Amino acid sequence: MEYIITFSAVIIGFLIALFLKPQKKKNIKLLLAFSGAFLLSLTVLHLLPELFNDGHNHAHEAGHEHKTLPVGVFIMIGILFQILLEFFSKGAEHGHVHVHKDEHNELHQIPWLLFISLCIHALLEGFPIHQNHNLAYGIAVHHFPIAIILTLFFVNAKMNKFIIFAFMFTFALMTPLGTLLADQMHFAEHYSKEISAVVVGILFHISSTIIFESNEGHKFNLAKITMIVIGFALAYVIEMGHSH
Repeated sequence: MEYIITFSAVIIGFLIALFLKPQKKKNIKLLLAFSGAFLLSLTVLHLLPELFNDGHNHAHEAGHEHKTLPVGVFIMIGILFQILLEFFSKGAEHGHVHVHKDEHNELHQIPWLLFISLCIHALLEGFPIHQNHNLAYGIAVHHFPIAIILTLFFVNAKMNKFIIFAFMFTFALMTPLGTLLADQMHFAEHYSKEISAVVVGILFHISSTIIFESNEGHKFNLAKITMIVIGFALAYVIEMGHSH
């Protein structure tokens, strides 16, 4: 089920952008604000407490234990890694697309740095879903507006439709692939806590950036505040339902 949720979010976003062509930036920004709040809440309410529940310096598996750095170190590594990724993706993970186009304002080939960095980002996000199924909803809500924004940008840049589809289809596959690898690879299972901590750092950075950037000019915006509160509340309800 988790595979379907994360994959279909990108494909649905792609199809909506391709056929409905939503042009109201205000609505897309509201959706981004909601997705950032929802993702941040799931991270804080579920992933973060779970990381610190099992102790600080040891991970156990089949009677063995391995020494490791404190969880907080891996969270900081995740934040730093996402900052580095954004030098190549130009912030596409939180709703910005800055890709060089030709003199006719067109784009005729895949922007490879954006593509590779987005795929790495989406792949890593899939790893904790193996043990935290609710996170699939957070990742799906996060990827949905990103898929719309990317597709609209590519369509407006007159990129070949097949190339756009190939880009979005591969992007959609990355998170389910990460979940599958986490399920099948002994390495991923053995170091699941460390990997989850890195992903928590990535999600922290992305979700908080989305929320901060949704508040343009530091002006009070009731619609955005409302969407953020709804995102927080919905994540809380889902998490409480899961815990009971």
